Amino acid sequence: MNAEHIESLLRERLGACHAAVEDESGLHAGHESAKHPGGGHYRAIVAAACFEGMTPLMRHRKVYEALGPEMSAGCIHALALKTFTPEEWAACKGRAGEVK
Repeated sequence: MNAEHIESLLRERLGACHAAVEDESGLHAGHESAKHPGGGHYRAIVAAACFEGMTPLMRHRKVYEALGPEMSAGCIHALALKTFTPEEWAACKGRAGEVK
């Protein structure tokens, strides 16, 4: 599992117009979960029309549902999210922060 693959899954499964994912697994090298193979730590910015009318919690649940198979299989251990509708993304583009 890598960041590019997760971006592809978000575009495919959520119809995301923007998906940027950063692998932060290296920042967690000393953590207990890092002692076991698999399960990366990722940070993502996702913009998708399916988020329209949803609360932030509902949007996060939608992303977790979309990546459920990978999370259940242990390929994704942690995922930090910033979610936007396409309109929100267009309005804040460049000010939403990089995937860091």
